[in-house]
Amino acid sequence: MNSILNVIEKLKLNVSNIEDVPESFSSDVYKLTLASGEDVYVKIPFNKDKLFREFQILETLKEVIPVPKVLDVWCGDESTTGALLLSAIPGMPCTGEIDAKLSFQIGVYLAMLHEVRTPGYGYHVTDGFKLLDQNNWRLHIKSNFEQWKEPCKEILDANLYERCILHFDEVFSALPDPDGPCIVHMDFRPGNILVNGNEVAGIIDFESARGGSSEIDFTKVNRDIWGVDPRTKIPFIEGYHSIRPMLTLESVLPFYDFYDAFSAVVWCKKRGIEQNQTFLQESILRLRNSVGY
Repeated sequence: MNSILNVIEKLKLNVSNIEDVPESFSSDVYKLTLASGEDVYVKIPFNKDKLFREFQILETLKEVIPVPKVLDVWCGDESTTGALLLSAIPGMPCTGEIDAKLSFQIGVYLAMLHEVRTPGYGYHVTDGFKLLDQNNWRLHIKSNFEQWKEPCKEILDANLYERCILHFDEVFSALPDPDGPCIVHMDFRPGNILVNGNEVAGIIDFESARGGSSEIDFTKVNRDIWGVDPRTKIPFIEGYHSIRPMLTLESVLPFYDFYDAFSAVVWCKKRGIEQNQTFLQESILRLRNSVGY
């Protein structure tokens, strides 16, 4: 609470109510009601890179797809990483039933996002755009996996861990050329898609967005939309294809489902195994399914 009070003071906001926003896993998010009656959001990112990354992405996308408007930015001090003051988009997270019309629209907006090119494979930092090593997406994916091996080895049982290492080598070598560089959301899931009825109202939470290969954004679509209701897949693909060509998903989805689950185990270790036990067990189950163990 001290952080949000500090932000309110720095941004000189006249606030009548402060409401904590749940389900924000990486940043602290608060809904503020101003004295004028207007609702706004304050996002206090986990680190400064996330602050500048989200700011730059939102500025890039503001004329492309419906995203929150950046009303103000505070670059932080010794006790707080900084904050974004964001406009409120009228709508609710898309966690209910998704019909064909809504699924088509979600596909359209993801394609519009992927149509925005970036200077290379990389991400925004405080002093510009940082390219990945050798501007190589495949090398980046492999490097991430190498870094995740040790923390995963400490958590997974030995047989599952060995199966994961062998599985990565097998499926990684079969991946097609990457599709990019373009803006990828990195957390494109129903909780970050705001809707009014069966209309998309906006897309939120771009703190992990970067220049990447479009393939990675279908991971959570496959898991959290198509996996929940397979009937949503065809209209989604039709919507996406109305803007840009669709990848051959069968060549990338199995790999990224495995890759995402492996990274989730590491995330749980970093953020606390006890408080993230449910998510950890779900991720381990996904790994078992991916490698047939």
